[in-house]
Amino acid sequence: MSNKREQIHKNCCTGEECSSEETQTTAVTERTPSCCEEETQVAAPSSACCGNDDCAEDDLTISHGQSGNSLETLEYQVKGMDCPSCAATIEKGLKKTKGVETVQVNYSTGKLTVEADFSLVSEQIPKQVRKLGFEAESVPAKTRKTMQTYTVEGMDCGSCAMTIEKHLTKNPKVNEVRVNFSTGKMQIDHDTTDENVVKEVEKAGFSASLESSGGKQTETTDKKQGVSLTTLSGLFLALGFIVSFAATTPTVSTVLYGASIIIGGYKPARSAFYAIKSGSLDMNVLMASAAIGAVLIGEWFEGAMVVWLFALGNTLQNRSIERTRESIRSLINLAPSEASVKIGDDLVRKLVEDVSVNDTIVIKPGEKIPLDGRVISGSSSVNQAPITGESMPVDKKQDDTVYAGTVNESGSLEVHVTKLVEDTTIAKIIHLVEEAQEQKAPTQAFVDRFAKIYTPIVFGLALLLMFLPPLIGLGAWGEWIYKGIALLVVACPCALVISTPVAIVSAIGNAAKNGVLIKGGTFLEKAGAIKAMAFDKTGTLTEGKPKVSEVLSLHGDQEELVRITRTIEEHSTHPIAQAISSYAAERNIAVRNGRSFKNLVGRGAQATIDGVEYFAGNPKLFHEMNVSLTDLEDRIQSLQQEGNTLVLVGTRSEVVGVIAVADPTRDIAVQAIQKLKSVGLEEMVMLTGDNDGTAKKIAAQTGVDRYFAELLPEDKVTAVKKLQEEGKSVAMVGDGINDAPALATADLGIAMGGAGTDTAMETADIVLMADNLEKLPHTISLSRRALTIIKQNVWFSLLTKFAALLLIFPGILTLWMAVLSDTGAALLVILNSMRLLRQK
Repeated sequence: MSNKREQIHKNCCTGEECSSEETQTTAVTERTPSCCEEETQVAAPSSACCGNDDCAEDDLTISHGQSGNSLETLEYQVKGMDCPSCAATIEKGLKKTKGVETVQVNYSTGKLTVEADFSLVSEQIPKQVRKLGFEAESVPAKTRKTMQTYTVEGMDCGSCAMTIEKHLTKNPKVNEVRVNFSTGKMQIDHDTTDENVVKEVEKAGFSASLESSGGKQTETTDKKQGVSLTTLSGLFLALGFIVSFAATTPTVSTVLYGASIIIGGYKPARSAFYAIKSGSLDMNVLMASAAIGAVLIGEWFEGAMVVWLFALGNTLQNRSIERTRESIRSLINLAPSEASVKIGDDLVRKLVEDVSVNDTIVIKPGEKIPLDGRVISGSSSVNQAPITGESMPVDKKQDDTVYAGTVNESGSLEVHVTKLVEDTTIAKIIHLVEEAQEQKAPTQAFVDRFAKIYTPIVFGLALLLMFLPPLIGLGAWGEWIYKGIALLVVACPCALVISTPVAIVSAIGNAAKNGVLIKGGTFLEKAGAIKAMAFDKTGTLTEGKPKVSEVLSLHGDQEELVRITRTIEEHSTHPIAQAISSYAAERNIAVRNGRSFKNLVGRGAQATIDGVEYFAGNPKLFHEMNVSLTDLEDRIQSLQQEGNTLVLVGTRSEVVGVIAVADPTRDIAVQAIQKLKSVGLEEMVMLTGDNDGTAKKIAAQTGVDRYFAELLPEDKVTAVKKLQEEGKSVAMVGDGINDAPALATADLGIAMGGAGTDTAMETADIVLMADNLEKLPHTISLSRRALTIIKQNVWFSLLTKFAALLLIFPGILTLWMAVLSDTGAALLVILNSMRLLRQK
């Protein structure tokens, strides 16, 4: 790893061989003096080394990854690994090699990926792997490709995604492929052309288009073609139905029904062929089997109706699902594709991909900001709703941060670019949301497992139903084959499989557009089940910026008291010290000449002013110096009960005054807590390191039900565990940095201010992009509604299937009714899930 230094075992200097695995290395560029036979790069070797004395371990180190040359990604195929610990051994061993930046070993695929200086490590890596007991063969660069992303259209359930995966996996030029139904995305590593990939997907009955680096794809015409084929198929079906009443012979209507079946069933039949070839039992196979079976027993109308209803249902489902996917694609289009770059006195339009960090861009009134940056000139109001969900524009001035995708509403801004297009906040949001949509929630995982068992069982039952009763003389072949075909249609669990992912995609998309990142269906479900919510006080329920609330001088001169205190606190970065300094600066109270400044950890600070030692700190500091506080006890207690943090100022013999500092509560926090209670949360809890008096006051002001005071960071973890032990599902709300342990311990970690800190975006399960609680009630309400809709979808799907199964045996359920129940149920499930997109 870069800048990592590994100690060499000191017996290297005596000529002995190092036995410690941690100290073995093949990073060889420079020979040490004669005492060391191992070739190593040394930094500041001890002079005692060459005298065969024991080396001090700190004196002899190895430095890696600092060659300064360009890095390349190298791939190797590793043989001999028989468990994941082998992969860990190789990673540890190679990380010590000079020139190596990163090492990743995948035990499942046997692949070793190294980012390193090629000139230094090209020969060393196979040798080092061999020393560790394995064999590594280099993968030629021409066979290595990064995963490409394609947008796939036409999938209407998870089995379609599986069909595409299985079909492409059998192609020898495809190394790896992952298809996600929820997002409509396919990621593929291949050694062929993009055109061939698209053709292979089309063979399976779907359409694909390669996404550009900006996440946009080329338009496809398949959607229009699909609609026209469905319409044409329906037209022939209608003509056949009309002719069947008018014609004296059924031949004409049969021909029309046949045309309807061929036109509407061509794509499903082709997809079914490749699904069977790849060993997948998807809905295309079931529907094609049903249509063919209907034709074989002479039910041409039923067969045509099956095909048309199936095609129509697919078209409507695809359109509906595309609307849910657009919730994320619309985010991609938020940021403009070009920026006005200032070069000298000229403005040059450039693609955002061509703009570098440290370039200066100009954003005129009404324009969208193309890249993240820092304002260096101008002032304006910026609408940050696309990022943070805040309804009101935010004023921006020099040194403020602006984000790509937000709108400059009034003045012109000159902005110093701080992030490349792929690293902007909006890019991270899109990436995190797409990742979240690809993760399966517990309910979805259960449904998928159920579907994998249900479909083949019902398929087998359908075959038995077709052949067993007639064979044992319980009825005519035509009757039982018809019932078996109907059962084939019912065997497709489309509505059930769709029930969860579409709801999750809709909810996550809604949240993202409102400035909330939910990092997966698991966390969406957890948020819907939360019973108690714990808040960190400072910066969450309060503004996090303490202000002086009262100045009490025991000698009458308040200005002199503030002057002395400012002198002591001027060199401190503590929030309370800064609050006092700001208070003095606003009133033009200057500092006095001080010296011998000292920070007293956990108690306060001191300085010598005009030869006198002054102290500013908490009551504990003065108790330790045996300074009497008897006359102040009542006042101290009163101020603390009112929610103030106290700074006592004085000498070693007396207290000359008290300055009270308070952290104002956020108005939005009070509203948020009331709304959270209204959406059904049972208990609001505040965690704080402040004294009991302050905690009690803030709790009363904000409306929390319970508080834990005087907590250290590790105590917050204990408090969360205590709530969990009481049987509650607990969410923890904090800033994602200081509260990381508590966020990790809680059932659900919620971080605020994600737009301002990458740490918050990485550590929490849910991220509020704005630095306030405004969107938290919406998030909980959305999650709970999503859970309700998922339950509705699952039960509706199961009951529909159960009812259809019961109606097959008495002969009530016709073939077209079976198709209608299947595609209709799937469409209703999708439409029900899409209600989450509209929740405000």
